[in-house]
Amino acid sequence: MSWTAADIPDQAGRTVVVTGANGGLGLETARELARRGALVVMAVRNQEKAAAAHEAIVGDVPEAALEVRRLDLGSLASIRSFAADLLDGHDSIDLLINNAGVMATPQLETGDGFELQFGTNHLGHFALTALLWPAVRARAGARVVTVTSTARHFGKPVDPADPHLADGYDPWRAYGQSKLANLHFAVALDHRLRAAGLTVASLAAHPGYANTDLQAASARSSKGSSQRFFAATVRWVGMPAERGALPQLRAATDPTAGGGELYAPRWANFGPPVRRPIMERSVRQADLDALWAVSERETGVTFDVDG
Repeated sequence: MSWTAADIPDQAGRTVVVTGANGGLGLETARELARRGALVVMAVRNQEKAAAAHEAIVGDVPEAALEVRRLDLGSLASIRSFAADLLDGHDSIDLLINNAGVMATPQLETGDGFELQFGTNHLGHFALTALLWPAVRARAGARVVTVTSTARHFGKPVDPADPHLADGYDPWRAYGQSKLANLHFAVALDHRLRAAGLTVASLAAHPGYANTDLQAASARSSKGSSQRFFAATVRWVGMPAERGALPQLRAATDPTAGGGELYAPRWANFGPPVRRPIMERSVRQADLDALWAVSERETGVTFDVDG
């Protein structure tokens, strides 16, 4: 039988952090985890959208336990502030779902000078995970789920000499690099957790072709015809957001899921969430180590899982 949101185990007493919980996959993830009794921290940049998302969840799940906190993944200062405030109120985190992202934008920079997609999709989540690590590590059996994409297949491993693609920027090349980095981070974190003998698990998920605001936002920010094409077609053939969120929900909550696994739609971009193999050639150790070193260098955040 296909796995659905009805299969999510009871989450009462658990604390969950979901980035980008104001819409799309993040909103549906927050909604279903709140429905199962979790305290969900909605980590959102746009507070107006966050308020609307909060209202939507409470309208559907009146008993929902929610905290709305501001987080801009394109700002290391915001990430540090978010993490400090969260740790001040929470000693442990059961689930960290690195969901937020941007897609195929023009060549822009974050406030810290990072290429926008690599900076937001990967470096922001790397720094966030590292800074929240004391609370994640404190909970036995905690999980970190990082959301990747089929776009990883046309991405290349990060080049330490040019991680921000200053030489020959292309919106889709940058998006593919950032989503491959998401997968590499999830696998690299799993390797380090296993080596340290920790019970925290790191997993990856990709939603498939889901109809969210990601494509529309991409089209709004760019004049590219491909961005407009995807924004138009996803409305016709894309899966609804609640189905697109199922792979990350399964990675986060299925008792049988384990570290280093990838959950995705059965048929590449469509279908129920299943565990998919990760090709060894796509996660070479040298590439994982290079990404970790670049991430620490660029963010200035040292991430020692056993420290």
